[in-house]
Amino acid sequence: MTLATLTDVLRPALRDGYAVGGLVTLGWEDMRAYVRAAEAEGLPVILQAGPSCRKHTPLPVLGKMFRHLADSVSVPVVAHLDHGYTFDECREALDSGFTSLMFDGSRLGLSENIDQTARIAEMAHAAGISCEGEIGFVGYAEGENSQGTDPAEAVKFAKDSGVDAMAISVGNVHLQQNQEGGLDEARIRAIEAVTDVPLVIHGGSGVPPEQRSALARNSSICKFNIGTELRMVFGQALRAAVAVDPDRFDRVQILSDVEAPIEAAARTALRAIGPAQDTNKG
Repeated sequence: MTLATLTDVLRPALRDGYAVGGLVTLGWEDMRAYVRAAEAEGLPVILQAGPSCRKHTPLPVLGKMFRHLADSVSVPVVAHLDHGYTFDECREALDSGFTSLMFDGSRLGLSENIDQTARIAEMAHAAGISCEGEIGFVGYAEGENSQGTDPAEAVKFAKDSGVDAMAISVGNVHLQQNQEGGLDEARIRAIEAVTDVPLVIHGGSGVPPEQRSALARNSSICKFNIGTELRMVFGQALRAAVAVDPDRFDRVQILSDVEAPIEAAARTALRAIGPAQDTNKG
């Protein structure tokens, strides 16, 4: 089994100058494509079960799926709860075999966010797994607006919550379909200057690829959450698979045609933020 904690994969990334992909899962086909992509690239991967995923599949089932997939490959695979909103939900994920818990207290005041996150971190650490927290609020495209992370609050949050990774708000937006924006690098530098906790970017799909690659290799950002761009590939591939034969109805046949494009897109995303390639080889 190559099951790993978040700390297992992020500490080497911080040390060696690269980032790991937190790939947002919705079902079996994309999960399997993601671990195959990671295996093909020889890179770790973080399988993330967010609220949309949990809406359709219970946490105990997701835990078994993630652990089964970790068994199938040789690279590290993290079973990660993304945007857990309550202690009970995080506890259920832990009991279901997850190796990393992300508690989202970003809508709370600083003191309450620290207190609740610290409680989750203490529970996670007692079980030998990792905890990610969020300071500042990452908004949503065509939804809630972001509230940028204050470096002074970030240093207090990192110290007092005991998290293993810290998600920050620096111009990133959830569910963004274009890559016309960009991250506030001055704010990133101010945050990384006051803490050595690995940093996380939610809404990584909206970050220009060149900036994503550069920050993975020359900042403390060690994890980019990537979902929307991969879901877009899934949707395009699914429409193409259905259209190729209007009489075809078997979901196994249809979804089998979808996995290869998702795997290819995931390979590209993982490689772009992974260790710099040695162009002198081969």
